[in-house]
Amino acid sequence: MIGFAALHAACSTSRSAGSAAPGTAPSEAETSDAAITAAELEEHLAAFAHDSMMGRAMTTAGNVRATEYIAAQVERRGLEAAGDDGTYFQTLPLVRRRLLAEDLSLAVNGNELSMGVDYLPVQPLGRFMPFGLSRSLDGVQVIYGGPASSPATSLSEEQVAGKLVLLGVPVASNGQPNIRAWSPGAVSAFESAAGIAITALDVLPEGWANFLSRPRDVMSSGEPSSGPVGVLVSNGAAELLFGRPLDDVEPGDLGARVEGGFEFEETPAPYPARNVVAIVRGRDPELADQYVAIGSHNDHIGMARTPVDHDSLRAYNQVVRPMGADSRDREPSQAEAARIAAIRDSLRALRPARLDSVYNGADDDGSGSVAMLEIAEAFAASPQKPRRSILFVWHTGEERGLFGSRWFTENPTVPRESIVAQLNMDMVGRGTAGDADDGGPGYLQLIGSRRLSTELGDLVEAVNVREGFGFEFDYEYDADGHPGNYYCRSDHYMYARYGIPIVFFSTGSHRDYHQLTDEPGYIDYDKLERVSQLVYSIAETVANLDHRVVVDKPVPGPNEPCRQ
Repeated sequence: MIGFAALHAACSTSRSAGSAAPGTAPSEAETSDAAITAAELEEHLAAFAHDSMMGRAMTTAGNVRATEYIAAQVERRGLEAAGDDGTYFQTLPLVRRRLLAEDLSLAVNGNELSMGVDYLPVQPLGRFMPFGLSRSLDGVQVIYGGPASSPATSLSEEQVAGKLVLLGVPVASNGQPNIRAWSPGAVSAFESAAGIAITALDVLPEGWANFLSRPRDVMSSGEPSSGPVGVLVSNGAAELLFGRPLDDVEPGDLGARVEGGFEFEETPAPYPARNVVAIVRGRDPELADQYVAIGSHNDHIGMARTPVDHDSLRAYNQVVRPMGADSRDREPSQAEAARIAAIRDSLRALRPARLDSVYNGADDDGSGSVAMLEIAEAFAASPQKPRRSILFVWHTGEERGLFGSRWFTENPTVPRESIVAQLNMDMVGRGTAGDADDGGPGYLQLIGSRRLSTELGDLVEAVNVREGFGFEFDYEYDADGHPGNYYCRSDHYMYARYGIPIVFFSTGSHRDYHQLTDEPGYIDYDKLERVSQLVYSIAETVANLDHRVVVDKPVPGPNEPCRQ
């Protein structure tokens, strides 16, 4: 599931704790079998979440290896290739964008500003920060545009044309600066400007400076961006620009002229980013061109810069961060520190210390990815195919911002209107009593199952009862406005925005979420088998309906912001 923890660059190859040897396929899976079994799931995951996959981060060699593994498995089982040009791969047009340090300079009245202290160029981040890539600011005059949260749109296009519009940092209701609340509409309000500067550098949350300026892989538009460039500035730099505090400046006031500028360069991504797409064709000639889509994501977050002791980290998270990256990191109390030491020492009695640097992502989303392999094999081996076809999409780049699912739904390899439902699995291998207060064999979270289609949500409940799965569905995280924002954080939403009914299956977060400790050894394979069988049965039921699943709820526009 997409998270908020910083991604880490690969610079170490220390073995993770407890990883099995890699393989090309489970030995028991050489012959296609309609049975979905815990043993085959475990063998697949030992390979897919192995250290050799290097954490499967998008545009890395490890993710290429992981997608090759998936493609080899579905080809062996005879699934129809549904990617680009008759292959199983749909490749995203990604480029790597970086700030050109050699051409970087900004000065005011001859005073050179310090990058990272006085100013920070911000690369465009899609519709959230729709800045331009480059623009010379040499000789450009500054004009004050008011607070960023409510810019002075009364300024005319002629007033701001070719100027650097400076906006004050937004202030939250508690009176504290709030960079997260600044309005992307400010860019469109000043499209004729050369640049937009926001006085937010002094109040950036920890880690944001690196997040906003580091090299990153982005979708190529194929066209150079010509909008105003973006830059964050300090309060000191803002005062230097106007020669007085901003409290004494009114919208429309002119300031100094700046010298210099900056540019972001785009080069090909180091490795391809690929969805894996395959089809089990339905038996009904009239319905075989309709699809029930099943999805997961094939990527994770890569490698840690510095290896850490696996068992110490797991003991710490058990006490301080029970939901992993979804729990706030903090200093443990004295009593908590004693508990952590006791847990660590109990593990030391079982095995020696082990360094770990690979974010294996066994649950996130190795569990969903291998569940799909077993479901695909079961459909392919079944002598009675469903009436509609089953479309399998292993999306890439979910962890970077739903890249693969966005690309697939905007550039589908089957007609988008032919997809009657989408079933998404993300983190479906845990949810034990040790992971959640209500956890256990029957614990399963459902999200979005009735947001577009009451019928689909009812059908999921009916299959669970009819087939005797015995799951107890937790709808807490599906609540409108839930702060976890889970409805918007995984690939299903990219389908829902086009009116395709979805169900998101998850066994929930846990201490190993987005941690180095998310290892195959902590997966509940018997439960993963049952979740896989449930999703198979739901897909089969939807595929055999004599009608399309009825959409009876409002459909969001494809470009509207997602609302939990």
